[in-house]
Amino acid sequence: MTISHRIMSLAELRTVLDWAADEGWNPGLDDANAFHAADPDGFVVAQDGHAPVAAISVVNHSQRFAFLGLYICRPSYRGRGIGPGLWRAAIARAGSRTIGLDGVRDQQENYARSGFERAGTTTRYSGHLPGELDPEIRRANETDMQALVALETKASGWSKPAYMRSWFSQTVNRVTYVLGKNGNIDGCATVRRCRTGAKIGPLVADGMETAKRLIAHAAADFCTDLTIDVPSSSTQLDALCRRLGFMAGFRTARMYRGNACRLGSTLYAVASLELG
Repeated sequence: MTISHRIMSLAELRTVLDWAADEGWNPGLDDANAFHAADPDGFVVAQDGHAPVAAISVVNHSQRFAFLGLYICRPSYRGRGIGPGLWRAAIARAGSRTIGLDGVRDQQENYARSGFERAGTTTRYSGHLPGELDPEIRRANETDMQALVALETKASGWSKPAYMRSWFSQTVNRVTYVLGKNGNIDGCATVRRCRTGAKIGPLVADGMETAKRLIAHAAADFCTDLTIDVPSSSTQLDALCRRLGFMAGFRTARMYRGNACRLGSTLYAVASLELG
């Protein structure tokens, strides 16, 4: 076995997202292009000969912040020491940046040994909601882009301009809804079709009433089961999901190596567990 590391191509990123689907992570149908646009050099594979066998992403969102995700090894190659070498090769790309991640329970001790500290949790809720179309909610357009990126930055505490500009751009399977008047945006929600159902995120709102309206509109427009990744700071949305009968699934820990960031009160759901 001869293992080497290199930057993966966009086509290989699509394959890695298939691996993520096999692990039950349920990625979005159009995630690859948006992820890759955030930082084309941020996705690394370990290969045995010419065959990719493991992957990781360390996406440099800004001069201050990077995010780690998509840390996957193919089942037949696990236990061979491939992961630690890949981890070191990829994480070096972040330099002195603060690095965030959303870690599953089984890996949290390993992340802690690498200098990551827990800053909160995120719970995945899934369920069905009939919803209701809201005449005051519209689809975002290019003229909204600057305001949407600024809104998400304020809510999440970190600037991620390339990622968010791509994420907020409409595709066949991803839509961003906006609620606001007189040129002001009171809230937004991006909804994307996934291998199963659809996910809402980010969900940014000036209050719980705006958040509820955006969720109801998305449910009516997409007409499928919904998944929402709710940070522990969003206690009101957590309570709403439970009242709606949404089922709590797995929980991840938001961890940072470097300066942690306190989430703003307007962030009700994160964009993705892979890129933050």
